[in-house]
Amino acid sequence: MTTTTVRIPDVVVIPLEPWRELQHREAIIELNEPPPLLVVEVVSESTKHTDYRAKRSEYSVLDIPEYWMVDPLEAKVTRLTLVEGWYDPTEYKRSDRVHSDLFPNLGLTAQQVLNGNVI
Repeated sequence: MTTTTVRIPDVVVIPLEPWRELQHREAIIELNEPPPLLVVEVVSESTKHTDYRAKRSEYSVLDIPEYWMVDPLEAKVTRLTLVEGWYDPTEYKRSDRVHSDLFPNLGLTAQQVLNGNVI
């Protein structure tokens, strides 16, 4: 028996054209498609193990260049950047500015992200 795992991230940032294609099917990241630019997972008590372990390895296989874990349980945002097939983590707390290679002008603090004040 084969088990297939499907991940549907909490937030996905993708270019416009792939987004248009997703309007006509389920929003699942396929191996044969260009990877999302950014995936964001919001950690909860029930998803903590999966968010911190399983998803990290699965997203690296998909070549997702940047992956964030927003963890209100630990009051931190972890940015993971893909380097040679592995994610390098950087943690941000409170008034730390969250850096993003994809969005260099973002300017949000960890607390703003944790509070949902992202506009």
